[in-house]
Amino acid sequence: MKAYERLIEYTKYPTASDEKSGTCPSTPAQTVFAEALREEMVSLGISEVTVDKNSYVYGTIPANIPEWSGEVIGFIAHMDVVDVVPWENIRPHIVTAYDGGDITLNEEKNIIMSPKDYPELSDYVGSDLVVTDGTTLLGADDKAGIADILTMAEYLLSHPEVQHGTIKIAFTPDEEIGRGADRFDVAFFGADYAYTVDGGAFGEVEYETFNAASASITVTGRSIHPGSAKNKMINAARIAAELDGLLPEAMRPEHTEGREGFFHLTDISGNEERADLHYILRDHDSEKLEEKKRILENTAYFLNRKYGENTVELRITDSYRNMAEKILPHWHLIEIAHEEVKALGGTPVSTPVRGGTDGSRLSFMGLPCPNLGTGGHNCHGRFEYAVIQEMDLSVQLLIRIAERFGKRYTK
Repeated sequence: MKAYERLIEYTKYPTASDEKSGTCPSTPAQTVFAEALREEMVSLGISEVTVDKNSYVYGTIPANIPEWSGEVIGFIAHMDVVDVVPWENIRPHIVTAYDGGDITLNEEKNIIMSPKDYPELSDYVGSDLVVTDGTTLLGADDKAGIADILTMAEYLLSHPEVQHGTIKIAFTPDEEIGRGADRFDVAFFGADYAYTVDGGAFGEVEYETFNAASASITVTGRSIHPGSAKNKMINAARIAAELDGLLPEAMRPEHTEGREGFFHLTDISGNEERADLHYILRDHDSEKLEEKKRILENTAYFLNRKYGENTVELRITDSYRNMAEKILPHWHLIEIAHEEVKALGGTPVSTPVRGGTDGSRLSFMGLPCPNLGTGGHNCHGRFEYAVIQEMDLSVQLLIRIAERFGKRYTK
C-alpha cells in the first residue's frame, strides 16, 4: 500500500484530542485508532506490537543483520489532530498533476485554495495532492507521519535484502494538546535515538524548537444590573479584553517569524462576573520566554492594582524546552538525515521550528529525537494538503536512515 492510501484510510478516524479532558488519551477515538493501528502492524509482520493502557502504540522491526549490535533507531508519530477547525467527516480527494492554478475544493460552497494565498503550492506543479472538500482539516498532521512510517515498515519487512538493525516504532496520543510524551515509556521503547515524523515538506530536518509555556487567566468581576451599575459593576469580560490589549502587539503570531517569539491568545470566554483567557507563550531563547512571563505577571499586577486584589488570577505552566540542547551532542542524527535527503535529490532544510513536537519532550527524557518532514502542508486548517510524491520520498528517507543505522556498530 502507498503512503497516501494509508493517509486517506486514516482520515476515517476522528481523533481530535481534547485539552479539557483529564483522561489519557483525552478522547476515546484515539483508542479506537490505536487498536486499528495495532491490527495493521500485526498484519504487516511487525513484532512485539503493544497498545498500553494509555493507548500508546509500540512495535519492533527486528534486525536482519546477523549478530548485529548497533544503535537502535526509532520512528515516532502522533495519532491525534487538532480540534480548532472541523475534524469529523473528512472527505479527502486527489488533485492529479496539479496545474498551478486555483484548486476548487468545494464547488457547491465556492471554497477555493489559491497559490495567491498559499504561494508554496507553486512548488508542486505537476505533483498529485491529497486535499479535503474545504470544510475540514485533512489530518496529515500527523497521520501522514504514521502512513510514512508504516509504509517504510511494510517495505523493509517485504524486502529482506535491505539490511537494517533493530527499528522501533511508536505512535502517541494527545500530542496536539502538549501531552504526547507525558506517558511515553522511553525504557520500554528501547531505542537509543529516534526521529519524530511530524514535519512538513520533504527535506525538513528539524532539531531546534521553541521553548514553550502556557498561561491560564481568570478574571473575577462583580455583576450588577446595568441600570444601577455606576461605581459598582466590575465587568470581567471588559477587563479580559483590556488585559489582552495591554500585551505587545508586535509579539503576536500574526506579526512574528523566524526566531521571534509570541503571546498567542487561544481562547477567551466570559461575562460580567467571570472571564477566562488562555495563552501559549513561545520563544527559541529561554531568557526571552522568561521575559514574556514577566510581562504577563506585570500586566496582572497592574490590573489588580487598578480593579482590586485577586481580580486577575494568573497561572503559568512550562510545557517543553528547545530540544537543540539535547540534539547537538548527537550531531550524527542530523548529518545522516541531511546526507540521505541529498541522496534522494532533495535539499535538507534545518530551520528553527516555530512549534514543538513530541521530540521536544522526549529529548529531555533521554531519547534524542529530531524531526523529519512528512509531505503534509498547511496543517491545522481547512486548506491542509499532502503531496503524494513527497510522502513517497519521505518513506524512502526513512528506509535509507534505517539502513544507515544498520551499518553503525557503536554499542
